[in-house]
Amino acid sequence: MSRRVAVVTGGGAGIGEAICRRLAADGARVAVLDVDGSSAGRVAAAIEGMAVAVDVAESAAVDGALEQVEASLGPVDVWVNNAGIPAAEQAQRVNPRAVRQLEETDGVTTPLEGLVRLPDAEWRRMLSVHLDGTFFGTRAAARSMTARGAGAIVNIASICGIEGCAGFPHYSAAKGGILAFTRSVARELSVQGVRVNAVAPGFVDTGSPAQSDPLRAAIRRRTPLGRFGTPEEVAAAVAFLASDEASFFVGATLSPNGGLLMS
Repeated sequence: MSRRVAVVTGGGAGIGEAICRRLAADGARVAVLDVDGSSAGRVAAAIEGMAVAVDVAESAAVDGALEQVEASLGPVDVWVNNAGIPAAEQAQRVNPRAVRQLEETDGVTTPLEGLVRLPDAEWRRMLSVHLDGTFFGTRAAARSMTARGAGAIVNIASICGIEGCAGFPHYSAAKGGILAFTRSVARELSVQGVRVNAVAPGFVDTGSPAQSDPLRAAIRRRTPLGRFGTPEEVAAAVAFLASDEASFFVGATLSPNGGLLMS
């Protein structure tokens, strides 16, 4: 990754910050994109990178961010679509019912009602940030990379996009869409020298308030490794897919999930 230019959306905190720090440690010049400009600036200062405030749900803003980065750092070699939002409102509605389900020993009778109580606005916003943002970022990066016949794009999905997370249909749909989108554009762009892959993490400890203690305990019990993942473990998967060591990976999905998918 030495001297390569990498862009990470949602790089101001959590998994995105870990990705920025890992790519910088591997030698890349990193542009930290985040809707929170102060968070982007903090991370960029720590890694001697560049900060750009941008809402990935806005097509023109993403195109403009690419122009800013390339004017300052040069052509983009790596683009990581990581930006996302938590399903905090839905968690407040679903989690109490999920806890009651965990307490039911003679069969589950409590409905989650996650689908029927999900408002239109939350559905649209979730897909706008995750799925539209991934589309806008990939399209912008591809326009630059295909002209040079080289580049790597990594999209951050989720285990929810693979198996579906009960009670969170909007988040699951957005992440599942990212995986299908990744496979589609990977087939298209591979002949132009651009590799597109995805990382679909399991449950990662980012300090999110969306998970109550009983639910966190249930997730740990279900996960064969018995713990949550770390942002750094996800960042390692991203760094691999972005590197030349992954030169034969096209349209692939790596899922660091502690064995959750096989449990």
